[in-house]
Amino acid sequence: MDPLLALRNTTGIPTGTRDTSPAGSSRRPTLVGLPGRPAAPLQPQFMQNKLPPETATLAEVTAGLLKARAEVAPKYFYDSLGSHLFEAITELPEYYPTRTEAAIFDLHAGEMAEAIGCGMTLIDLGAGNCAKAVRLFPEFRPSRYVAIDISVDFLREALAGVQRAHPALNVTGLGMDFANALVLPNELLRERPVFFYPGSSIGNFTPEQASRLLASAREQARGGGMLIGVDLVKPTHLLESAYDDALGVTAAFNRNLLPHLNRRIGTDFRLPDWQHVARFDTEQSRIEMHLQAVRELDVRWPGHSRRFAAGERIHTESSYKYTVASFEALLRESGFRQMQHWTDPQGWFAVFWAHG
Repeated sequence: MDPLLALRNTTGIPTGTRDTSPAGSSRRPTLVGLPGRPAAPLQPQFMQNKLPPETATLAEVTAGLLKARAEVAPKYFYDSLGSHLFEAITELPEYYPTRTEAAIFDLHAGEMAEAIGCGMTLIDLGAGNCAKAVRLFPEFRPSRYVAIDISVDFLREALAGVQRAHPALNVTGLGMDFANALVLPNELLRERPVFFYPGSSIGNFTPEQASRLLASAREQARGGGMLIGVDLVKPTHLLESAYDDALGVTAAFNRNLLPHLNRRIGTDFRLPDWQHVARFDTEQSRIEMHLQAVRELDVRWPGHSRRFAAGERIHTESSYKYTVASFEALLRESGFRQMQHWTDPQGWFAVFWAHG
């Protein structure tokens, strides 16, 4: 962890320094400066949320693998290689969300900035390489930029570039998994917090989980709000090709979860034993990604094992697709009352602004 700043929880116990950051405590952490080391004005500050013990990660993954229909949370895609693979996915011709959302921002960023107002702390959830937020800086003119991501090493690298390009901007990184609890330090919420959640990552949550996340953001966005990208329902062939590209990059991204788990909890997955599967469930309005066993096999990890039949699957990701009306209803359910949205001409994607 960067010695310029440390993150402590409310009990005063220093945080860990591992290179990934699973779910944070529901307690609100506070920032504590380390003595004798004033923060350099042109360096990005970096914090890391308190980490659960490795036993908690082992228990979480074990519970998923032992379910009747095995599953692993999509956060385990994002080791350093997984983060780079996802960046490659966004460049694929089949993967329409990134370029469609970018076109909406290009066309309507001025209107969004007018709706949001000036003088904000822009809080980038799942920031990745930070490019989407940085692209909006000229119109939004944030007074502070806070980037949050589970892939800590990847985020550090990205923030160094952001600070070099914007040396006068207050830049802060927070290594954090907010899937279970989005609770930020009070120090990051002092000046009109505007949560920025592009890319339709909200679709990785069930509607119930998404409502809880949105409600938590609303409670912390007093005077600000949330700007969020949402993938809309469209023909099945377009959806499935976006998650199963011809080049096989999405397949590599999905399968990379297996060696990540091998390192994290000691499983003995073998890549040749598993293939990528993506399908759209029209009833639940979601894309599902799975890893499918190509033969009967046993997977072992500390204290446990499981036999998989040939063709049996591990569910690794869901991506829910909304209509404009259904997402507006979700925002209202989460406590937002004033909202507006922008879409592309084809109606494939929408960006919503919801006042806190």
